[in-house]
Amino acid sequence: MKLENTKAQMRKGVLELCILSIISEEEAYPSDIIEKLKNFELIVVEGTMYPLLTRLKNAGLLGYNWRESTSGPPRKYYHLTDDGKAFLSELMTTWHHLVSVVDQSTKNLIGNE
Repeated sequence: MKLENTKAQMRKGVLELCILSIISEEEAYPSDIIEKLKNFELIVVEGTMYPLLTRLKNAGLLGYNWRESTSGPPRKYYHLTDDGKAFLSELMTTWHHLVSVVDQSTKNLIGNE
């Protein structure tokens, strides 16, 4: 088993949570979301981002607005719907519980590496 594959799967598992969290702060253009994720060391490419945004939009969690751009065609900016806000809230509750459980189950490993 390769460590890099496991690490990549862990990042993918929290990607949806991170994307929704970023969009909850303000309407966001996909390349801005990608840039923020890169800053958080969660590297994502457009080929991953756009299908995920489409899936979240089709699930009713995201809406979008078109904005004119000075450097090309209008851009699609995403925002959370009311369902998206409720979904994110539930995800955050689940995330905090998961972090707590993982911390408890691995507490004997901390400092013993």
